[in-house]
Parts: sequence; structure tokens; C-alpha cells
Amino acid sequence: MPFNSLAPQLSRLGPGLVLGITATGVAFAIHAVFPAVPAMTLAVALGLLSANIPGTAVLTAGRARPGLDFAGKHLMRAGIVLLGLKVSIGDVLDLGWLALLLITAVVLLSFAGTYGLARLLRLPGETALLIATGFSICGASAIGAMAAVRRIKHQDTVLPVALVTLCGTLAIGVLPLLMHPLNLSPEQFGAWTGASVHDVGQVVATAQTAGASALAIAVVVKLTRVVLLAPVAATAGLHQRFLDVRERAIGDADGSAESDGRFPPIVPLFVLGFLALVAVRSLGWASPVTLEIAAAVQDILLATALFGLGSAVRIRTLIHTGGRAVLVALGSWMLIASLGLGAALIMIR
Repeated sequence: MPFNSLAPQLSRLGPGLVLGITATGVAFAIHAVFPAVPAMTLAVALGLLSANIPGTAVLTAGRARPGLDFAGKHLMRAGIVLLGLKVSIGDVLDLGWLALLLITAVVLLSFAGTYGLARLLRLPGETALLIATGFSICGASAIGAMAAVRRIKHQDTVLPVALVTLCGTLAIGVLPLLMHPLNLSPEQFGAWTGASVHDVGQVVATAQTAGASALAIAVVVKLTRVVLLAPVAATAGLHQRFLDVRERAIGDADGSAESDGRFPPIVPLFVLGFLALVAVRSLGWASPVTLEIAAAVQDILLATALFGLGSAVRIRTLIHTGGRAVLVALGSWMLIASLGLGAALIMIR
């Protein structure tokens, strides 16, 4: 890109990106002092604060907004691509076919149950779809992928991301308290955590309270859910393609069609990038140092993206418009926790 074209872009996006990266640094610094609190949760919380404190609200709504929106959309997608380097198909297959079927059932049932509850409470279809995707698969990353496939506006992802992040944080405090009353072994607790907590970082924070054996199985079970992001996104993309074809046919029939003849991709390029990096990890082509660096970069990208999304949430608006969505989120959280517990007890006897 020529410099005379790049300079205006940097001027427009720079303030928001600098603010987001600075806030990410603060989030990681707090996480280093209080390891039990995930950096991703802190990033969302700092975004919420920046949008609702008079001193910073003007900045996040004004000059910094273009850069924050860019982070929430494009840095999120870059983070999803790098997420693929955490997934090894060999580790997933080592769980066994029963475990794979149970994890898939948890994802599908929690997705269907959440979507049904959301529609019952009359949430818009797009909001219902995003909440169902985020809670059943892998949190904010899944919401970003689904929004891209279904061409959902960036601003419509803000509330679902905030809800899935906050409910995942709730799990960090609640699930460890239930381990002993439910008489779970560390392995059973780890499987439960991996099957029911949303974000990978939240899974680690929750499972590590029960020791190394719980953490090991929790991460593998969680990443098995992450693998399902690709087929779910592809299915949603096929459905969107069908809707586009039908709409275009109706438009051609009545002469109202306005189209350049092109369709959006069934699977976005960044989801294909995610699959490519899953293959790289599974084939052993990435060195341990590369994986470590990629994991750190991914954390920075996602935290900056989550700050950008959180900075678009106005508490006053959330109170007026988000009550039903909060009920759906809590219902979904309890549903997936129940399904995940049942799956863990069957997987590990």
C-alpha cells in the first residue's frame, strides 16, 4: 500500500489500536498478579469500564472507535486462525469414539437448547444464533466466526461476546465449589470443565484448581469442542448460501434483484486458516518455540479484540435491552454445565 494511502488509515485506526493494546497490557499485568482471573475477562471488563466512565467514554465513542471496531473484527479473526495451532487431531482421537460422540452431543444439544430458549424469549434470530454458538463451542471466537459466515453486523456481536465472557468467568468461581459435593474425581472434574466452560483460558483457570490431571483432560476435551467450529461454520455458510440463492431467485422473478452475481464464501478464509494451522499442529510441523510464540500472540490479539468489543457496550443500553439476553445466557450456562457433567460421568467412570 502506498504511504500516501497508508497514512490516513493509520491516523484513523491508530488511536483505537493504541488504546486497545495499552489496555491489553494492563489486563495481562493484572492477570500476572491475580492468575485466577483470566486476561480475556479482564480485557472485556476494562472495555466495559472505558465505555462507561465519563473520562474515557468520549474517547471510545469518538476518535478511538474506528480502531476499536477494527480490533474487534479483524484481530479477532487473526486470533481464531492462530487458535488452530492449539488443536492436535491426534490428541482429540486419543479420547476415543465414545468421548467424541458425547462431546459432539453436548455441543449440538446445548446449541439447540440455547437457540430454542432465545427464540422462546423473543430474542432476534441473529442474537439467538450468536449466543447459541458462543456458549456451545468456544466463546467469543465462535461468535466471531458465525458472525462472518452469516454476515451479521459487527456491532451485533458485542452483547453475545460480553455475555459469554462473563458467564465463563462465573464458571471459574462456581464449578470448583461443586467438585467435592458432586464427589467428582480430578479427571471427571477436568472433563466436566472442558465440556462446559466456554473460552480456553477460562477452562485452564477452572481446571487447574483440581490439579495437573484435571487440567490435561480439560484442555483436550475443550479443544475437541473447538474443532467443531469448522463444521458448524460450514453448515451455517451452506444455509446462508441457500437463503441467498432463494432471495436472488425471488428478486430475478419480480425484477427487483440488485446483485453482482457473486456469493459470499461458504467458509470464510480465516476459518480455512484455522483448519490449515490445525493440520500444521497435527502433523508436527510447528516447533515448541513456534507454538509458544503463536499462543502468546493469539492471547494478545484476542484480548485486544475483546477490549474493542467491550468498549462498545453501554451499561444503560444493556440494562434496557439486555435483560432477556441475560436470562438466555444464564439458562444456557446451566444447560451446558448439566450436559457436560453427564458426559463427564459417562466418559470417566
